[in-house]
Amino acid sequence: MTTSCYHCGDPVPHDTHLTVDILGAARSMCCPGCHAVASTIVDSGLTSYYEYRTATADKADLVPQQLQSLALYDNEEIQQDFVRTSDNTHEVTLSLEGVSCAACAWLIERQLKRETGLVNIRVNTTTHRALLSWNPEQTKLSTLLSAIHRLGYKAAPFEADNQEQHYHNTMKSYLYRLGIAGLASMQVMMLAVALYFEVFGDLDESFRNYFRWVSLLFATPVLLYSALPFYLNAWRNLKARTLGMDVPVSIALIFAYVASFYATVTAKGEVFFESISMFTFFLLIGRYLEMRARRKAAAASANLLKLIPAMANLVNGCQIAAKSLKAGDVVTVLPGESLPADGIIVSGNSVVDESMLTGEPLPVRRGKDDTVYAGTINGDGNLTVKVTQDRQHSLISNIIRLQDEAQATKPKIAEIADVVARYFVAVILIIAAGTWLYWHQVKPDDALWITLAVLVATCPCALSLATPTALTCATSRLGRLGILLRRGHVLETLCNVNQLVIDKTGTLTEGNVRIIQTVCFDRYDETEVLSIAAELERFANHPIARAFSGYRNAAFSFDEVENEIGFGLKGRREGNEWRIGKQAFALNGENAPSPDQDFQVWLTCNGKAIAAFQLDDPIRHDSQSLVSAFQAEGIQVTMLTGDNSDNAARVAKTLSVDKLISGATPQGKLNYLNSLGNDQVALMIGDGVNDAPVLAGAHLSLAMGGGTDVAKSSADMVLLGDHLNRVLEARRLAMKTKKIIRENLSWALGYNLVILPLAVAGLVAPYIAVLGMSASSIIVVSNSLRLLKEDG
Repeated sequence: MTTSCYHCGDPVPHDTHLTVDILGAARSMCCPGCHAVASTIVDSGLTSYYEYRTATADKADLVPQQLQSLALYDNEEIQQDFVRTSDNTHEVTLSLEGVSCAACAWLIERQLKRETGLVNIRVNTTTHRALLSWNPEQTKLSTLLSAIHRLGYKAAPFEADNQEQHYHNTMKSYLYRLGIAGLASMQVMMLAVALYFEVFGDLDESFRNYFRWVSLLFATPVLLYSALPFYLNAWRNLKARTLGMDVPVSIALIFAYVASFYATVTAKGEVFFESISMFTFFLLIGRYLEMRARRKAAAASANLLKLIPAMANLVNGCQIAAKSLKAGDVVTVLPGESLPADGIIVSGNSVVDESMLTGEPLPVRRGKDDTVYAGTINGDGNLTVKVTQDRQHSLISNIIRLQDEAQATKPKIAEIADVVARYFVAVILIIAAGTWLYWHQVKPDDALWITLAVLVATCPCALSLATPTALTCATSRLGRLGILLRRGHVLETLCNVNQLVIDKTGTLTEGNVRIIQTVCFDRYDETEVLSIAAELERFANHPIARAFSGYRNAAFSFDEVENEIGFGLKGRREGNEWRIGKQAFALNGENAPSPDQDFQVWLTCNGKAIAAFQLDDPIRHDSQSLVSAFQAEGIQVTMLTGDNSDNAARVAKTLSVDKLISGATPQGKLNYLNSLGNDQVALMIGDGVNDAPVLAGAHLSLAMGGGTDVAKSSADMVLLGDHLNRVLEARRLAMKTKKIIRENLSWALGYNLVILPLAVAGLVAPYIAVLGMSASSIIVVSNSLRLLKEDG
């Protein structure tokens, strides 16, 4: 029986035995061309191409593997797995290979911005990821990826498993390089000690030169193989006419080797093979430990995607890949299983562990019509869930995307540090050249090793790592607290807040509004007015509207309803205009029939009062601690609410807020915020549609997780749970982050200021310089990792 090629469908010749592992099985290929293309598809993480294709591919030609790989990313079916679409813009998160410092990020961003059709690109050196957005009508994704490849870096759409594999491959490669450098260092150092300390007494000059040739033999693979990553990074920077931290490192290694090679061949002068080997060995150790530490800082958000199961069970019994689920699909989730997608429970009741999203350790009870999220764990019941979002638009994917955006948006101090690091390299090269000229005149035999010590000791690795590693760790820690950052300035601004402006309903209170009294003023009875009110409130998304939801009756439906945000709703029914909302809005200038009573909501027909409702909303258990803690730090707390009833005053008095502004419209809230002095930095916390303008206009804003989508899209950060004490922890974390960034910068700059004059004076040996530089980088990264601790 003839076997068909899995890629193109042609028969496989009997003497051809080419296979590629695709979708869990070895697939036969008819020729090297199909084998190369299929391998490229699999290696690029695009195996879903074979899941969704409707026909076999055309016969493959042997074209460069890189071009084949990049062209595949333009396929619309494949892009569905990783591209997010908004208006006329496409956005993708990329994994980058070869990025080592801030100069790399600056180079990629600068070069890509010259490409037609690019909207924006932001590179995060800590996570080795980039956010790329482009106009698909003006350019292709493969064109932009090719531009990155031309710079010497590799880029591909981010997938947690693929990046994990790449990380392990990179670490394995570093271990190989490290092993060779370590073995060579031991051998060369033994020979160097023998030569320097005259172990063999009066050693014949021919034997002395023989030891040098042996040292050359051991040092050469170190220079050519172990140190290769430093040369590649330096070449990328020089090719783009910029300076990175590996430029002085590469210069030091190459100059030392050339000088030592010349001294060995001519049998004159000093050799530095032991310095080359030890320099590379210690530098690789530093990079290896640094990569592990940075990996730990970046892993938190990436690991969220691993919580989503690979397979999902459709309600009809079929099992499909979870990433292929679309809105409208219905899946069953058994006890103990993770939910495969965001959705709404159609039937069933269970407890769900949402700790990975909200930071709350206790599972919550979920039942019919409740929303559940991909990656959360079903507890003790069977659930049938209707999918509402595909994987690219799930809450977990949005969290990762927004965290990447927040980390890639650099605060001013990080931008300054990056610029200083770039210019610092240029200054070091100039100082090193001056050092060599001076010592060449004063003591020629020592000029080279002193210059090497200057180049190595002052490499600005720690300076480049000082800020991004701290910000990445802090962002990951906030994610574990259940706080989602949407803007990059949050941590910086949170430290400067001196005004807390907070909404009442759904924020300081639980938002679990209930009707405690209904008064009728006309011929309608209580059941009827509640039904009419419920039908009107059906068009609002507010805790007050939800209080009426249990009284809906389609018999009292309305033809048209308008929602006047911050005031109420009006609709027409049987030729009459009905209104519900605040007293002034509902009565439309008419006098209230019972002015002595305090009613938050009024229902009227053609301006005539029909009913009034008194509501109650319990205060959150942690509202008092939030207000007290901010006041203890000298921050004024203002309650800004649209409620003008006695209930607002009662809440303000109970919580002892400094200032109460009630009855405020959405514009009124924004006007109050704008009236604050220039020296006032306000944190606004809200949850409703009427809070959206003030959330967008505040210096810093936070939306409650149970709030409206409009509020959450307007805010700088979102509290995924409903526990206000997380805000206090976020502020403490921001303050600690600021402190650690200052410590990192102080250490990095202080170390360079101390070591530079010592190195120029010839008081620092090259191997000591290597140890100092590596230790400086590790100290900075380790200090940043303190932010990941639970007490952070």
